[in-house]
Amino acid sequence: MRYLPNSPAEREAMLKATGHKSIEELFAQIPAELKLEGSLNLPGPLSESEILEFFRQAASQSSRDYVSLLGAGAYTHYRPVVIDALLSRGEFFTAYTPYQAEIAQGTLQAMFEFQTLMTQLTGMDVANASLFFGATATTETVLMALRITRRNRVVLARTLHPEYRQVIQAYVQHQGVDLFEAPYTSAGQIDLEQLKASLTAETAAVVIQSPNFLGTIERAREIAGIVHRSGALLVVTITEPLSLAIVQPPVDADIVCGEAQSFGVPVAFGGPYVGFLAAKEQFVRQMPGRLIGQTQDTEGRRGFVLTLATREQHIRREKATSNICTNQSLCALAATIYLTLLGRRGLKVLAEQNLSKASFAADALRSATGAPRPFAGPHFNEFVVKTPGNSEDLLAALREEKIIGGLNLEPFYPELKNHLLVCVTETVNRASIDRMAAVYARAAERSNDGGRHVNAVGAVHQSPARAR
Repeated sequence: MRYLPNSPAEREAMLKATGHKSIEELFAQIPAELKLEGSLNLPGPLSESEILEFFRQAASQSSRDYVSLLGAGAYTHYRPVVIDALLSRGEFFTAYTPYQAEIAQGTLQAMFEFQTLMTQLTGMDVANASLFFGATATTETVLMALRITRRNRVVLARTLHPEYRQVIQAYVQHQGVDLFEAPYTSAGQIDLEQLKASLTAETAAVVIQSPNFLGTIERAREIAGIVHRSGALLVVTITEPLSLAIVQPPVDADIVCGEAQSFGVPVAFGGPYVGFLAAKEQFVRQMPGRLIGQTQDTEGRRGFVLTLATREQHIRREKATSNICTNQSLCALAATIYLTLLGRRGLKVLAEQNLSKASFAADALRSATGAPRPFAGPHFNEFVVKTPGNSEDLLAALREEKIIGGLNLEPFYPELKNHLLVCVTETVNRASIDRMAAVYARAAERSNDGGRHVNAVGAVHQSPARAR
């Protein structure tokens, strides 16, 4: 959508309509310390053609030619061009907020279809019409559990996305909620013995991620049994929902939430994305956000309406389940179009391709370095690899090959120094995997050569470890 500037005369007319004499008077309520003094450091002034050329030049420096092996909650999948073609239709782009059902049937139906698809994928009874993004969706489930159980302790798996844990902490830090982190085992899964020991009569929920941040699939059914015996709720967060096409959905959980960006929403430098939240039917009245229902009009025709939305959501906001949870429905529509295009069979084929390529890449890197997998648990399209030598040096070498080689885990898990989280989707071809393995092999060779040292008189000797 093009930017349409306002002329001085139009600005004057708008100020007159609002009863202000100047822009400064209009914004006088903003504290001085929050106002920008001086000009922004921007090029210009530029004409429209010069501005377009500026952005063309900037785009030419982007990473279009690079292969991305980044995942960690944002996944590079192929997006069929029909998604943007349909999203750009005026009835979707400029759709009215669906509070008046009689003029918003198309928008309401699209949201209803999204909800239906989410329940089919997660195995839950009911889903809402999307949330802001995965981190806030997970936080909303924590708040749900606190309301449902009236308890004040939450156990988070340490393998839950670190940024999701930070968002939860930010939400509950002043609410008297006790947060406990359950560690992981050598398999890369939550430690079940530590989980049992952490559960108390005040535990409202246990939050796990599967596949988790280390790429490992958790034992959701076994965890559910442990959690439910304590009277707590099990929340399962999913950041890579494509896995649900071949991995058993966490049907034993009470609430399933996460990020649906994988379904037709571009990575786009981090957003906007589309969170989802699905739950057992008994918890429906504690669900935040919009819920679309199907009904019939007086002539027996199928229709769609906002349902179970209490007036607190819109008027008595201090009593609302949430006031900042709603997603831009255009993102949910993109996911709906994507899932409809692929269908059940296409989604499964795509998931199998992700699993196969990731397994092939993991084996290739293992062969290149001679190092075993750091975590033995099953994975989907992400896995952890221990790098030969310094991980940042390896990532730089991979960038020379136009490969974005993964995420350095040390800032999030200090104990995993020189470990990378690598994601392989259908967008990564075998030639790229072979190039990556060659870089790892060279790094391993250099790392092994590091076992050699020079003595004081300049003679080269093998270290004892190397000699053995």
